[in-house]
Amino acid sequence: MTDTPRVGIPEQLQSRMSMPEQHEYLRSKLSRRKVLVGGAATAGTAGGLGLLAGSAGTAHGNPSPTLVTARATAEVDGALVAPFGRHLAFGADPRTQMRISWQVPFAVKRPYLRVGTKPWELSRKIEAEVRDLHTPSLSKKLPAVDQYYLHVALDGLRPGTTYYYGVGHDGFDPAEASRLSTIGSFRTAPASAEKFVFTAFGDQGVSYDALANDQLILGQNPSFHLHAGDICYADSSGQGKESDTYDARVWDQFLAQTESVAASVPWMVTTGNHDMEAWYSPNGYGGQSARWSLPENGPDPAQAPGVYSFTYGNMGVVALDANDVSYEIPANQGCTDGKQTEWLDKRLRSLRADSGIDFIVVFFHHCAYSTSTHASDGGVRDAWGDLFEKHQVDLVINGHNHVYERTDAIKGGEVGKPLPIGATTDPTRDGIVHVTAGGAGKDLYGFGPGVKDSYEGHVHDHDHILTFHWTKSRLPDPDTVEWSRVRYTGFSFLAVEVEPGSRPRMKVTALAESGERIDAFEIVRPGS
Repeated sequence: MTDTPRVGIPEQLQSRMSMPEQHEYLRSKLSRRKVLVGGAATAGTAGGLGLLAGSAGTAHGNPSPTLVTARATAEVDGALVAPFGRHLAFGADPRTQMRISWQVPFAVKRPYLRVGTKPWELSRKIEAEVRDLHTPSLSKKLPAVDQYYLHVALDGLRPGTTYYYGVGHDGFDPAEASRLSTIGSFRTAPASAEKFVFTAFGDQGVSYDALANDQLILGQNPSFHLHAGDICYADSSGQGKESDTYDARVWDQFLAQTESVAASVPWMVTTGNHDMEAWYSPNGYGGQSARWSLPENGPDPAQAPGVYSFTYGNMGVVALDANDVSYEIPANQGCTDGKQTEWLDKRLRSLRADSGIDFIVVFFHHCAYSTSTHASDGGVRDAWGDLFEKHQVDLVINGHNHVYERTDAIKGGEVGKPLPIGATTDPTRDGIVHVTAGGAGKDLYGFGPGVKDSYEGHVHDHDHILTFHWTKSRLPDPDTVEWSRVRYTGFSFLAVEVEPGSRPRMKVTALAESGERIDAFEIVRPGS
């Protein structure tokens, strides 16, 4: 991906502006065009009083909520409005918590969720929270857009249980015979560790290849999916020029595309550089807070909604916001004022001290170790590298570079153990494997001159590769590295089977869009 677009901000200004400065620039520019912005009541205060109009900004602590204008409050017959874009997410405890989110194209009366343990018994009815977004015309080419995201938090669920649900509103009842095809389902995490599969990638966008990857992912029957940032690319070219466009409607396309998986598989996201949208809030994340309901156990859910953690079986998962520490793209650098890194140290220590946790997986956007277009971000290495080693993180998953690339086990910045395809590594001895899984669907990148792809059935090892890492001064510093083990220029994703036991193991597989296996290795921890 390229640098994050800032609609209407000249390039010479954008490159020197922080995210709060860009937010202020856009707000002041649009106010001169008499675009109405201001506070709005939250869904909680409007509940049951006709058309609900919540405020993402108010509900999540963002300081710049927006006001829904005339078209948004127009009456529409609810029978003619079909929900779409259902997407699930865990709460902090996947055994007992699930968050269900969806979208409607118009404001509706009294949206709700029905839920039960049988598809024909959905008598439990829960009012939905409404978080709306108003996006003015930020370009002559695009209209103003109003979007309505609905959310229900389910707590107190039974572990290891399949639940059925339907989403509706006045005029659209999913329990009616004619609507039964809209019923979805999900399964909570088991009470004790069992074998399970999860999938992961980054940098998806909306495309045929993105959809093809989704369908292949669904076939893996994953318990959850990790999306390592750059989610839909509503901000397209990312050059920070007047010609850039931010099209909020792309989010509608993305959520409709993703629904085939995310309606039943928790889709856990974190933020990439293309997910900073300067219009909605000073931190760029007001839009994300409206669209997603993620675990709120990070250091500051309002300021960094993509930072959180959860456990599933014998594995701990940590989501991070690399925009906070990136040297390459510093628009949000320091946005948590060090709180994220402090929280990370405590969270990793807690997970590693938990006797029920064997593996720790960390996912975020910018790469600590990659040789593709964006290469490696020294900010990530400087902020978190030592913490990953200190707490023996088992696997790091990134996006940002639109390729598949996998390292050897890395220890102290060097090869701790060569890890050819099919090999096994012990992270307590060898170091950490880093995977760039950025081939989810957006236009592909490549590798440097003379560097060949090297994947299962097509191995072309290089003794060393010339690349670079980004420095604090935002300049590339050349590197000669030996840790780039597997490289694949094609659409792909990760599928990981996690198995508990006396000698717990993770079987990590990378699959191409065709279903062909391009990489496989195992991470095995010493037995108890």
